[in-house]
Amino acid sequence: MAAGSSRVFVSHLSGVAVFDPNGDQVGRVRDVVVMLRGQPAAEVDGPRRDRPPSVLGLVVEVVSRRRVFLPMTRVTGVESGQVITTGVVNMRRFEQRPSETLVLGELLDRQVVLVETGEEVTVLDVGIQQLPARRDWQIDKVFVRRGRRGKGGALRRRGETLTVEWSAVTGFSVTEKEQGAATLLATFERMRPADIANTVHHLSAKRRVEVAAALDDDRLADVLEELPTDDQVELLDELSDERAADVLEAMDPDDAADLLSELAEHDKERLLQLMRPQDAAPVRRLLSYEEGTAGNMMTTEPIVLQPDDTVALALARVRNADLSAPLAAQVFVCRPPDETPTGKYLGLVHFQRLLRDPPFTLVGSIVDTDLRPLPPETTLPAVSSYLATYNIVAAPVVDDGGHLLGAVTVDDVLDHLLPDDWREEAAQRLPGAGGPRAEGVARHGG
Repeated sequence: MAAGSSRVFVSHLSGVAVFDPNGDQVGRVRDVVVMLRGQPAAEVDGPRRDRPPSVLGLVVEVVSRRRVFLPMTRVTGVESGQVITTGVVNMRRFEQRPSETLVLGELLDRQVVLVETGEEVTVLDVGIQQLPARRDWQIDKVFVRRGRRGKGGALRRRGETLTVEWSAVTGFSVTEKEQGAATLLATFERMRPADIANTVHHLSAKRRVEVAAALDDDRLADVLEELPTDDQVELLDELSDERAADVLEAMDPDDAADLLSELAEHDKERLLQLMRPQDAAPVRRLLSYEEGTAGNMMTTEPIVLQPDDTVALALARVRNADLSAPLAAQVFVCRPPDETPTGKYLGLVHFQRLLRDPPFTLVGSIVDTDLRPLPPETTLPAVSSYLATYNIVAAPVVDDGGHLLGAVTVDDVLDHLLPDDWREEAAQRLPGAGGPRAEGVARHGG
């Protein structure tokens, strides 16, 4: 549907692909930037007479999860499941200005007031429309639900939903202490944890806390693992100790250990004491190794099989969708017990070898014993050289007694080798990086 011929609700734009005129994908829509024009907190004399908010542009996530600003003047079409641009995209990182508001990040779940009745309603979506014979867009509709929210932003009861004119509601400029996040979370459903983390990172500190409160423990754990360290520490500090311990239990032990290592010693120990002993034990082991060593970087949950297990079982374990690709690239064969630290380490079997042998083959008969394991004190440069020398993506870490402690993967190594801002640096080198964002805004008078 061509731009301007129909209204578009912003939640439907979340994650939509952005294409240039040649059909090449530029990125995906992550939010819509508007200017609210300083609306009043309440009205008693009928509908407001102020102009509807202008839509300044889109926040588009491009390569390397970088977020850039795409002015609406460069949007030539909003069609079924896609946004078409003029092909000119400024690659400078998006920085929200004080006068700007993010629709998905800040307006959804906000409680506002129906001017006519004074009733409080919750914003579920916002409609935007292109002005006739112009390239400018503005907010014209608000989709709301009746029903007052209780403590923590949860609706006490679900009421009728209705779509009203922008002029029929007020209160968007009032800062809420406990704004909910249920509607915003609905836009995350098809997003990977890394993409959700990137969205959360760009929210205000207040909204990050509200989103964290609304996410379940497993989802929050996945998101925390992808956030920068400062954001991780900030969010963990906002959780109650009991919930922080639950989230740490849901995280991969190596990620939980990395996060806890950033805390003061007394805070770290307090949270470890609150965690279940079986979850705290591997985290304590990881924390006992010096930073930047194989023991400190490794995951304690690789695929471990016993020698009399079959190739069929190995392949079934590899197919686990929760495993990262590096961990699924091989299985490690050990004597019982088969949880780290295991019994005697015997060797490993690569995924390709599993595909070549009959399902009934015992993994103990095809184990690769030539690849020497790493001791836990192996330094980061030595681990990097090891992976490069043997062209592998995960290496076994074994103690002096021959017990498998875990596996250090190529993504663990890259996390420690690359600078903290490597994604931003990579995006700076992308073709087509343009000048300041102000140039794009000035073209439509924003």
